Amino acid sequence: MLNLSKDIKLVASDFDGVFTDGSVYIDEDLKQVKKINFSDIMGVSRLIKAGYKFAIISGETSNILNYFKNKFNIDEIHGGVRQKGIVLSEIMEKYSLSYDEVLYIGDDINDIAAFDCVKYKIAPKNANPIVKVKEGIQITQNSGGDGAFREVVDTLLNS
Repeated sequence: MLNLSKDIKLVASDFDGVFTDGSVYIDEDLKQVKKINFSDIMGVSRLIKAGYKFAIISGETSNILNYFKNKFNIDEIHGGVRQKGIVLSEIMEKYSLSYDEVLYIGDDINDIAAFDCVKYKIAPKNANPIVKVKEGIQITQNSGGDGAFREVVDTLLNS
């Protein structure tokens, strides 16, 4: 069971490995396709309707990020980011949020700098082993792309 606080105001997340299982399908025309669990999409909807701020900070660029931006009118969608900790810190400063008001979800070593910015650090069950042993990390029961994001949202909304 995840241990979350009512003081959390922003949920920030990586995309690949959290909303997806980390797989990339490439067709004969070299077009990439990713599978997203609708339960996680519903999690975004529930989170925003409950009044939380939401951000995606991804190392990749993708039209899928634009889908989330447009569908949910999200201002904080950042793709092609190499320094996730810097971007997360800028978002926190923009909204005057402190260390203990932000939750970050990530699955790989490029998320470690973002984890260092926040009190609430969560990784999906299938995250990289290096991430899963990071001090203060909490692990979801579900894997990335299989309801991990929704698990976090449901826990937060019921805490």
